[in-house]
Amino acid sequence: MTAARAICVVTGGRAEYGLLQPVMQEIRAAPDLQLQLVVTGSHLEPRFGMTVEQIEADGFAIDARVPLGLAQDAPGDIVRGMARCLAGVSDVLDRLNPDLVLLLGDRYEILAAAQAALIHGVPVAHVAGGDVTEGAFDDSIRHALTKLAHLHLTTSAEAAGRVARMGEEPWRIHVVGSPGLDQLRRLELLEGEALEAALGAPLGVRNLLVTWHPVTLEADRGLAGFEALLAGLDTLPREVVKWVTRPNADPGGAAVEAALDRWAAGRDDVHVFASMGQLRYLSLMAQVDAVVGNSSSGLYEAPSLGVPTVDVGDRQKGRLAAASVIHCRGEPQAITDAIRQAFDLDGAGVSNPYGDGDSARRIVEVLRAAPDRRTLLAKRFHEASS
Repeated sequence: MTAARAICVVTGGRAEYGLLQPVMQEIRAAPDLQLQLVVTGSHLEPRFGMTVEQIEADGFAIDARVPLGLAQDAPGDIVRGMARCLAGVSDVLDRLNPDLVLLLGDRYEILAAAQAALIHGVPVAHVAGGDVTEGAFDDSIRHALTKLAHLHLTTSAEAAGRVARMGEEPWRIHVVGSPGLDQLRRLELLEGEALEAALGAPLGVRNLLVTWHPVTLEADRGLAGFEALLAGLDTLPREVVKWVTRPNADPGGAAVEAALDRWAAGRDDVHVFASMGQLRYLSLMAQVDAVVGNSSSGLYEAPSLGVPTVDVGDRQKGRLAAASVIHCRGEPQAITDAIRQAFDLDGAGVSNPYGDGDSARRIVEVLRAAPDRRTLLAKRFHEASS
């Protein structure tokens, strides 16, 4: 009897875990695959909500935890965290000896995990290569991961084309869509009183779901843009309730959090969460009038729920976007105008360019059909003209 192919999934944060969760469920259910799970990054940090507890609550067995010590967010602190991740994942690979490592996205801890896999001779399957976000150093990390990876599970045909132009062989590239959309098909979203009970507060007459992450290529890490967003939100009537999730673990995140706490203090029209978890987050997204800020969820998931998105500034610049996404400058008046435009926008029936919600199955099919380790590791640069 052939042994099950061991797939080692590495997750470092709440957003990427939400996309990986349906894939992990598919791997776990497949009789010819074995799920191994490594948890690192902000999942293990109290200031980011200790989201490792949500992973356990979802029923996943964790094979290894690799803490990064992200108490501070200066560049040196992040680099030291990457070094801890590199060494920690190296130890884990020695112990688990997987057949493949599965990674998603563009985070610095995911780059460290891919580097460890490279040196250990473990092939990497990478989800979401070829996407573009010009306002953050995530873009460079994502492209570096493409060159470190051996299987490319892209969210769109456009992304697949970029991966091909980076010299990756065609047989390695697969268009699977965004697995985040699978959650919308699999989860029974909360509504009405059940959602309000889960949130601990009532919905307003109008509601906005707000997330702002640091813009790592800007000199101030996007702090001015966030302050402009807050100023824009302040022009709205108090009956518009703002549901805010805290920023991720990027350089500049602490300054954004401090500004958020000052702004939110004592207000009954603002509710702040370190992490909502996928069920609350997507359930709330389905009920709000718009998603506002610079999170990728406004471009990935919101269009499938018919909810407009106000994408502020350059963090997501260049990313494929549905017709329900309104891009605006990081200026108070531009943000106010875009939110009011979103209030009048009917997003029902908008086509989502990131797929149909069947990505996890496609990804598992690719993992199952992948050739042996030696074939995967023997990469060659594919000239477009050949």
